[in-house]
Amino acid sequence: MTPLHRPGAALVTAAVAVLLVAGGGVAAAAPLAASDDGGRPVWVVTGIGLLVAVSLALTVVSSITLAWMLHAWRTPETMAATRFDAPDLPPAHRFSLLVPARHEEPVLGATLDRLAAGRHPNVEILAIVGHDDPGTEAVARAAAERHPNLIRVVIDHTVPKTKPAALNTALAHVTGDVVGVFDAEDEVHPELLSRVDAFMQDGGAAVVQGGVQLVNLDSSWWALRNCLEYFFWYRSRLHFHAHARFVPLGGNTVFLRTDLIREADGWDARCLAEDCELGVRLSADGADIAVAYDPELATREETPPTIAALIRQRTRWDQGFLQVFRKGEWRRLPLWTQRALARYTLAMPFLQAFSGLMIPVSAALMIWAKVPTPVMLTSFLPLAPTFVTLVVEVCALAELSKSFALRARAREYILLVLGTFPYQVLLAFAAVRSVWRELRGERGWEKTAHVGAHRVGPAAIETPHELATVVLPAGAAAVTLVKSPAPAPLAGSDGAAPHPEPGTVDAGAARGDEGPAPEREG
Repeated sequence: MTPLHRPGAALVTAAVAVLLVAGGGVAAAAPLAASDDGGRPVWVVTGIGLLVAVSLALTVVSSITLAWMLHAWRTPETMAATRFDAPDLPPAHRFSLLVPARHEEPVLGATLDRLAAGRHPNVEILAIVGHDDPGTEAVARAAAERHPNLIRVVIDHTVPKTKPAALNTALAHVTGDVVGVFDAEDEVHPELLSRVDAFMQDGGAAVVQGGVQLVNLDSSWWALRNCLEYFFWYRSRLHFHAHARFVPLGGNTVFLRTDLIREADGWDARCLAEDCELGVRLSADGADIAVAYDPELATREETPPTIAALIRQRTRWDQGFLQVFRKGEWRRLPLWTQRALARYTLAMPFLQAFSGLMIPVSAALMIWAKVPTPVMLTSFLPLAPTFVTLVVEVCALAELSKSFALRARAREYILLVLGTFPYQVLLAFAAVRSVWRELRGERGWEKTAHVGAHRVGPAAIETPHELATVVLPAGAAAVTLVKSPAPAPLAGSDGAAPHPEPGTVDAGAARGDEGPAPEREG
């Protein structure tokens, strides 16, 4: 094992180097800037110092991140250890699958049918919909009618509406000994639960994080890069975190023992990255968290349909990481290497935001200030690991395409190269926006819309007979919809909620609530 692949050595290198270069960049550059015969204004000297600090910090961060990206590919043994490697065992667990959905009429029905088509014999599916979302509720009810012995509909009355609040609402109605979480648009392999069951029996893990992969890489230039991000994160990076015993869990395809999640009081309803927060909390508690990945079993998803949606989604994630960092549960981690990894991971939005702000500063210095040659050369240092990363990404795109039966044409490889810098600008802008929102106390949930783009093409799992493909007008994305009845009209003329159908759990009624408060805007 090389030093960069040992968590302790890598973290020492990352934490110490980043702190040193960030703290000493200005001091190191000041003599160079001041050595000019004519002298320089203070703002120019400061700007040059910041340019040096950011350049060195980005070089270190890029190099360490690249090493962690390649964790799973170190040796054949390392790659083999990342898989669902467990003997065939008879089912021993009952799964309660939680599927929170809000305004997900185009995709929810297909997802529930996929889950109901799974081959594990002991499963219940809880579709969680808001009391104020009759369209999604109608789709969920239709699925419950098609699969009355498998699907129940849970009505969530919490305000404001968030994913973790919906999950907590459903947790009270769980009857299985293992809770699984899926998103409303997920394409789930029918053998996944059986493999997770055997994996938990064989290894004794209390939490299992499975693989998730975005597959509509040909939808746009940013979708291509977003797909590769997921590939590296779930295929490799999360396995590094599992090795270090600090795992920021993903938002779906995660399985937890019911007694464990109940002892942990469920999900943090106020956190915008409730998945990461739960993983940090369970890691600090010493829970046995395993990460496993098989391309065949990975849950398929789609990228955000627009750049604006991508920025909003990434803003929410970054802001959630900042919330988890401020909450401080990571300080309970027993090892200093774990705490260092937590700081590095959770505080990354700060560095991304700072780097984003430095882009116009760097451009201004290059144009209007006479930058010393050593400083100019230093500013190009991050290009070295960036170039190596780009070569790795080209190879990864080929592997991703092969593993998920996708077609990467010459166009995709060209867009991959050309989109490198613009995509980093988008991520930096989202990071700046997340810091701004957190400082202003804006913590509303910015939801990502789904259109079913991952259910078109060879990467889609075989469609059950209940589904139909709907052809939309030219220019619109193709969507797979469920043949479900029209939404039931609201009972009465006073705006009261409809009466629960059979197989429906009204969480508000079960608690004896007199009624929900008006929903607050984000």
